[in-house]
Amino acid sequence: MKILKKRALLLILPLAVAACCLLFALTVNLIVIGTVRRDIDEVFSEETPVCAVVLGAKVHEGGRLSDMLRDRMDTAISLYRNGSVQTLLLSGDGSGEWSEVKYMKLYAMEQGVPEEAILEDPEGYSTYETMHRAKHVYGLENIIAVTQKYHLYRAMYIARDMGMNVKGASADLDVYSGQLYRDCREILARIKDFGLCLFH
Repeated sequence: MKILKKRALLLILPLAVAACCLLFALTVNLIVIGTVRRDIDEVFSEETPVCAVVLGAKVHEGGRLSDMLRDRMDTAISLYRNGSVQTLLLSGDGSGEWSEVKYMKLYAMEQGVPEEAILEDPEGYSTYETMHRAKHVYGLENIIAVTQKYHLYRAMYIARDMGMNVKGASADLDVYSGQLYRDCREILARIKDFGLCLFH
């Protein structure tokens, strides 16, 4: 009888731990998404000075923007053209030959955005660092975060935690391969950055 109870306990305990971890992950993700979802694809009033914060992504050899990054840039450029933002903060990994920020800037200027309307953040190595630097290095208060929607919730949540007034612009202009992997990875990334916001 004792052996059966011990075996039952050994079976139930891992299941209980797994259930608690799943519940925690679900709760954190619902908090992050629920906090900001109403402000996606919204804009500020016309008199508010606003900067679009464009989060970096892969640049291919030769300086060609990845599909996701190009769509982020096109979304931000559209916001600039229609007067929703006055400046663009281009944030990403500025190191190496194919610097994200360098080619983001070149692309924006090719599309008619003047250089004086562009801010460069070559040290935006993560979403958290991008938003931290937007607030504490560049002094931004009102921003529209620009990235794909799956990523936008986390970016906006961090920005709001930093004390910025934030809206979001979804840059989903296409269907991207490998999205299931990114969606799964984002679940864990939200938990990580939720913790950073909580303890920092």
